[in-house]
Amino acid sequence: MSLDYRRLGSTGTKVSELCFGTWRFGRETDGVVETTKGEAHELLDAFVDRGGNFIDTANVYGDPNGRSESWIGDWLADRDRSDYVLASKVYFGFDPDNPNGSGLSRTHVRNQIEGTLDRLGTDYLDLYYIHRWDEETPIEETLATLDRLVEEGKVNYLGASTMAAWQLTKALWKSDVHDWERFEVTQPLFHAGYYEDIKEYLDVCGDQELAVCPYSPLAGGFLTGKYERADPDDPTQVIAPDGSRASIDERFDEFYLSERGWHVLDAVREVAEEVDASPAQVALRWLMDYPDATVVPIVGARTVDQLDENLGAADVDLSTAQWDRIFEARYDEEGRRWGHRD
Repeated sequence: MSLDYRRLGSTGTKVSELCFGTWRFGRETDGVVETTKGEAHELLDAFVDRGGNFIDTANVYGDPNGRSESWIGDWLADRDRSDYVLASKVYFGFDPDNPNGSGLSRTHVRNQIEGTLDRLGTDYLDLYYIHRWDEETPIEETLATLDRLVEEGKVNYLGASTMAAWQLTKALWKSDVHDWERFEVTQPLFHAGYYEDIKEYLDVCGDQELAVCPYSPLAGGFLTGKYERADPDDPTQVIAPDGSRASIDERFDEFYLSERGWHVLDAVREVAEEVDASPAQVALRWLMDYPDATVVPIVGARTVDQLDENLGAADVDLSTAQWDRIFEARYDEEGRRWGHRD
């Protein structure tokens, strides 16, 4: 298995066709660290051994904040920094005792980029996302600050995580008007069964040649096929393996369980059998083959075996008819989209 590379939107930088997400590094759930430092380094080794070069983190990943970045920095210390494309993020509260310890103000962004670079042990980030839209800070202040970071060589490209299509459009327009660096990459919640239609958002990305790096591309594990429906009349009732996300995450049903999701999962399972792949690989390949924008899904894993399964999506081939079948599973026979609770 060896990953291919694709251009990151309209930039000249090439990234592996799957990105490795490190949100579990150092994260504690009920007092248990989901991915230890040794496991994190083993996963990073496996990812790059298979051709991966695109690594995603954030300043608030890990317990305490910054642990994920620090562990990546330790791993990078004995490697050639230029071989990797590193992405991190800013917005969420980093220091609860600091009134300026969150958001996208010039003060917070400046403070956080220095901390991120220090923890990663690098002079620059390849990609810096705003983790969310900040309702309290004028977007002009944020964009001007980010533009300056690019000018100073601390950041190569800018990205935007979850936000509305109109907000993304506004930010791109402001950048154009003021001749500031614009967002080149987006990171929305996007998977084959997502209950909220983000077509307008994706249309903006396609029109503006922005790369799309979806988080939770397997719907929190739902599209791996390990869950079974427990009640034909209630899409939120699920039979889940012990220790799975559904049994530990109260938000699982809110974001991933829906009438639409079960229909999509059925189609994903059918196609997986036809192409001799796992449902997870088909669900990832479906995103990678999205026709209207460059899509590079962010995958995570607890073990090297799980990582290898996800990376196996690179070897899957879907026909146009199979891709369309999964897309069309979101709609009933009369062309109406299945609802989240219908």
